[in-house]
Amino acid sequence: MTTPTLLVLAAGMGSRYGGLKQMDPVGPNGEAIIDYSVYDALRASFGKVVFVIRKAMEKPFRQFVAARFEGHIAVEYVFQELDDLPTDFVAPAGRIKPWGTTHATLMAARAIHEPFAVINADDFYGAEAYRVLARHLQSDSPDYAMAGFILRETLSSFGAVSRAVCRVSADGYLQSISEMKNVEPDGFHARNIDATGTITLLSGNELVSMNMWAFIPRVFEKLQEQFRRFLELGNSSLQSESYLPSAIDALVSCGEARVKVLRCGEAWFGVTYREDHPCVAQRISRLIQDGYYPKRLWS
Repeated sequence: MTTPTLLVLAAGMGSRYGGLKQMDPVGPNGEAIIDYSVYDALRASFGKVVFVIRKAMEKPFRQFVAARFEGHIAVEYVFQELDDLPTDFVAPAGRIKPWGTTHATLMAARAIHEPFAVINADDFYGAEAYRVLARHLQSDSPDYAMAGFILRETLSSFGAVSRAVCRVSADGYLQSISEMKNVEPDGFHARNIDATGTITLLSGNELVSMNMWAFIPRVFEKLQEQFRRFLELGNSSLQSESYLPSAIDALVSCGEARVKVLRCGEAWFGVTYREDHPCVAQRISRLIQDGYYPKRLWS
């Protein structure tokens, strides 16, 4: 049985949060969300973690990781930098924003040769999500998979968020993804306001991708093609990003990928805004009190 790898996207700049979120403590002994992600991945039989980071954060991040995971799981690092582009492309002058999650995932192509899962470093997905993805990755299925979460349970009380809203077939496969950049609670429901001011009302029960995926290595070639197309269309912009859900949506729409949607009963939570931080710490505390995690993860 193949042992899957966990790819953690940790190179983000946290613009809405106002700083780096990847190492901020949320647990009783200074644990960050990454601690709980790796702990859950270990329990679900993942055998290696690959972190995507930026060179500028390498020293403190390596120290952070070494103090926690050494002796528990194999760790590798890859780097997402603005100038790491196909040879016929150049980053536009003045750009400082990373190229997005498709580009970040591609940085691991030389480090991963086995089935793997992708997560964001600053999102808490819950132990069940790692278990269902691990089972899929160990099934030898040629299909990709996605952990699906209920939209209502992924929103912030402190501002609008971006969400990838999914349309799923009756047999549980992804049909399409719509990237909505300004989604906010609307009572028990939700609403999206696009760039033109048009309001789309949402039930809140929609399944969304929170960037937790299960892939096999051949996905790298497909994502490279999608990233090249993104650069050809939007290379001059200083803010545009190639989002992984959009790249997968394009592959699904042209019949180059099948994605099984694995519904997760546990609630996702994360720190989009700095005001979200106390809420996340409280939820972690409750999970510890209820016995889902020990008071100290690593010894």
